[in-house]
Amino acid sequence: MIEAVVLGRVGVDFTAAEPRTSLATATSFVRAVGGFAGNIATGLARLGIRTAVVSAVGDDGHGEHIRSALTAEGISVEAIVTKAGRRTQVAFFEAWPPTEFPVTFHRSSPAPETLLSAADVPALLIDEAPLVIVSGALLTEEPTRSTVLSVLDGRAASRNRRAASRTVLDLDWRPTLWPDPSAYPALIASAARACDVIIGGDAEFSAAELRPENAARSQDGRPAGLLVALKHGPDGVSLLAADSRQPLGGIAVDVVCGLGSGDALTAAFTAGLLRGLEPLGALERGNAAGAIVASRLLCSSAMPRADEIDATLARSGARVRADGTRMAR
Repeated sequence: MIEAVVLGRVGVDFTAAEPRTSLATATSFVRAVGGFAGNIATGLARLGIRTAVVSAVGDDGHGEHIRSALTAEGISVEAIVTKAGRRTQVAFFEAWPPTEFPVTFHRSSPAPETLLSAADVPALLIDEAPLVIVSGALLTEEPTRSTVLSVLDGRAASRNRRAASRTVLDLDWRPTLWPDPSAYPALIASAARACDVIIGGDAEFSAAELRPENAARSQDGRPAGLLVALKHGPDGVSLLAADSRQPLGGIAVDVVCGLGSGDALTAAFTAGLLRGLEPLGALERGNAAGAIVASRLLCSSAMPRADEIDATLARSGARVRADGTRMAR
């Protein structure tokens, strides 16, 4: 049985083989699977979660590479459809640590994942998965916008039947992907009402015109127990639930490339929730996973395994192992 489904864009990332190399001067690149769904699905799979991706690629060699690479990680790719005449997303990354990581996207217009229809999304897979993670960037254009909102509404409608499951919205704010960025706040507000967990950075919540404290409160039909993970970059992350706010400080690492660290946090945090960890312990593991990826050059191929997270937490004096047991102080 598939335990987690990730809905979002997939693509390939090309990163200059050496940090501090501009696109103008780079002569060699390393290729890896990328995009929201590619990164998070890899992170989940490496933590032992049986994962499927719902997305779309173009009819090109990059799309074939994505399917092959994700399959090698043990990820189900049956729900990655091919859109004829489209081109798979390609992104070029530059790494200028500690804070500058420019991304140059090359995408079809419309991009493959923006063409996902209801017929492209396996209803039974979505309905039965204990964990579904959705990218806010899928709300950029029709028909995928309506497809995703319908998926979220369907999950919300069957919430009582799936008491142990969670629907997660990652704000995934990428303004360059939006034909009309001003539409983002209203669409995110609509999506958030159907979710049990909301994940985003300080700037992402600001762009969504959404106060994290308000998002964490049960309102507008959302369930009690809704969680918000508020990312602060190198300063760590906070867990918000109802009227509580619990901060976790950043874990010091030598930053190589900050890209992908947020996706690593989402993967490890949600994996912990799925395995029954209490939310703060799950987020502590996500915080460590993000730090690990920030210390590496790439994104999906940098995603850590459970023992690496354990080791990082042990060094930082944190508390929770992958199996939920507490570490000695």
